[in-house]
Amino acid sequence: MTTPQPFIIAGTSIAPGAQADVAFPITTMATGTTSSLAVRVIHGARPGPAVFVSAAIHGDEIIGTAIIQRLAQALEAGALAGTVLLVPVANIFGFISHSRYLPDRRDLNRSFPGSAGGSLAGQLAHIFYREVVARCQLGIDIHSAAIHRYNLPQIRIMAGNRKLVELAMAFGAPVIIESPLRDGSLRDLAQKHGVEMLLMEAGEALRFDRLSIETGVEGVTRVLAHLGMIEADDGLSAVGIPARANRTTWVRSPRGGVMQATCTSGDPVRKGDVLAMVAGLFGEEAEALVSPVDGIIIGHATLPVVHQGDALFHIAAIDHPERVGARIDSITEAILASEPQGSAQGMLDEDEVV
Repeated sequence: MTTPQPFIIAGTSIAPGAQADVAFPITTMATGTTSSLAVRVIHGARPGPAVFVSAAIHGDEIIGTAIIQRLAQALEAGALAGTVLLVPVANIFGFISHSRYLPDRRDLNRSFPGSAGGSLAGQLAHIFYREVVARCQLGIDIHSAAIHRYNLPQIRIMAGNRKLVELAMAFGAPVIIESPLRDGSLRDLAQKHGVEMLLMEAGEALRFDRLSIETGVEGVTRVLAHLGMIEADDGLSAVGIPARANRTTWVRSPRGGVMQATCTSGDPVRKGDVLAMVAGLFGEEAEALVSPVDGIIIGHATLPVVHQGDALFHIAAIDHPERVGARIDSITEAILASEPQGSAQGMLDEDEVV
């Protein structure tokens, strides 16, 4: 059996069965203060793979921060095989300012591989990839919808990768979407260097919701179990399995006005079903939005005030959508049933500490 070795990072040696918090200096701000990328390293007592879990590459997508907080409290180095690197906030600048972007208005997830002497986004991308991603065999990157939108918990993977399909099935989100890689994204760079990636989408910007948090915590736990890193059920023997889709479509508002939605994320829909009505300020000349496909709503706009052409519903094309809808209902009911009496609300306040 291989003897476990210390994990060396940021000049710190972490012994097998121990953990440490490290910080990578990034740059100095206008005030002269130094900014850093914070990483918790949980180094297992037994040999195994290295996995990173990251959140808030887009600074306002904070749902992953709550998920990583839970994981940080649950994972124990002494019971772990391999190493887990937790990055609760990749884009600390956007996180502080409640913004998707960095102060230079660049998107961190379009700035990889970056460079040591480049823009702020380039420097952060360079450090994040070199010090975290490149040390691992697998990454789980957590995102949410933009402001005024909500995403049903879902896993996105590169198409045609059987290993990623297996890992995504173990994660157990309601829907798996095989989606293309985008130039400059973390997933694109990781794939080019042999690092497998799962991307979780869940919830909405600047808010926590219980379904997204619980799905994320349980999903990461099942993936680690499937890899043999922890003792737990990997979920692959469960009766309910995620739906898979390789095609999605947006439904846009036919006019400007006020939307009255009749469907929401997680609802199964059939082609021709009415999703919402959009009418004028006095309720006049209402027009219907209808689904162009059979599928599951995986994202929706939460703001009723809309312009013509606004994307209001995101639908994954899926056969037998009612089966997935029933599974989503059972997940939600199980989460609510686990709440103490009198506190079974579905949504947490965005500033609640979890």
